[in-house]
Amino acid sequence: MADWMRLDNAALIFPAVRRRDWTNVFRLSATLTEPVEPEVLQQAVDALLPRFPSMYVSLHRGIFWYYLQKLTKAPRVRQDGACPLIHMTGAELRKCGLRVLYYENRIAVECFHALTDGSGGMVFLKTLTAAYLSLRHGITIPAEEGVLDVSEKPRQAELEDSFTPAAGQIALSRKEENALHLRGTREEDGFLHLTIATIREEALLNLAHGYGCTVTALLCAVMLQSILALAKLPQGNRWAKVTVAVNLRRIFKSQTLRNFALAVNVGVDPRLGSYTLKELIRVVQSQLETQVTPQQMAARVAANVQASQNLLIRIMPLPVKNLALRLVYRRVGESKGSINISNLGKTRLPKEIEPYVRFLDFTIGPQATYFNNCSVVSYGGSTRINLIRSTREPSLERDFLTRLVELGLEVTVDSNERTE
Repeated sequence: MADWMRLDNAALIFPAVRRRDWTNVFRLSATLTEPVEPEVLQQAVDALLPRFPSMYVSLHRGIFWYYLQKLTKAPRVRQDGACPLIHMTGAELRKCGLRVLYYENRIAVECFHALTDGSGGMVFLKTLTAAYLSLRHGITIPAEEGVLDVSEKPRQAELEDSFTPAAGQIALSRKEENALHLRGTREEDGFLHLTIATIREEALLNLAHGYGCTVTALLCAVMLQSILALAKLPQGNRWAKVTVAVNLRRIFKSQTLRNFALAVNVGVDPRLGSYTLKELIRVVQSQLETQVTPQQMAARVAANVQASQNLLIRIMPLPVKNLALRLVYRRVGESKGSINISNLGKTRLPKEIEPYVRFLDFTIGPQATYFNNCSVVSYGGSTRINLIRSTREPSLERDFLTRLVELGLEVTVDSNERTE
């Protein structure tokens, strides 16, 4: 790898649309069965530097595009605080787009989205956790279940921008209905409220199968129920919609550790009347099955790739390009969804380190224009639903989790709520 690299196709938008009060950052963490030793964790972070050149990078402005500069020294680990996903300033991004944090038993990684997505980040977290536990306990951990061999050189397939080869010949139109947004009182100091719901994975899976749908479809349908119950209607012709992240690696057989996911929106028009949960599940499951196909995804990828390869766009100076990308994002980005649900699904670890890891968590930050988000990961028999918000009112979390309990699920809740 050269000392610098271009942003992948999905990453192009993130530096352009970031704001002083909003950075597109996500978080992955492993909660261990014992306290973390910071010195050993730093050794593990240092050891991963040669293996993950696309993660140990800083963000810089060029004449026409942003680019990522390879770091020669790993970032220092830091103690975590009560508030996750603290804003990454431009000055911080020019030093490193990656944070490694620790607190009591927890190892956390926070990443600017231009570096990778949740699936790529999970590979990094797994490998970091394995390296830490190997150093801490002197155990040999095989390179399997998403843990990479740290002694290996990075493979070219891990560093590729997989969007270009995945693009189809026909670009899918981005035209769709705008989405309604829930409102609330923003926290003036930027504090983010995080609620983590733990559910037995088997129980959640059985409930979804009982409705003839996937876990993702079930959670989307319940979330739509909550949004429709809480939204101040009418909001013109706006739909209630959930934005679902789709991991394209499974569809296009990619090994990239960079961004390779696309979002699809599923939802309903509240003007048509009320919906039962069964009706919402049928709608969501059908929309996901229709949209998440190789043909549809290739056409969606083509729309993004063709836009970035447009000669006029390419020769625009960066300030002009940033303005154009912000306008595009405003028109076809967050305006099309009411909330995100990003589900990494069931993840495993090598059996050698399973006894040391209690939980894995995945948290995506709130968006710029809607203030709640939801992310999910399952490990060790537990499904962890991370619900985050930048507003004071906990209405959506309460309604959503109450509905899950009413469906017969046993839900354990933790939060970072502060006392006044």
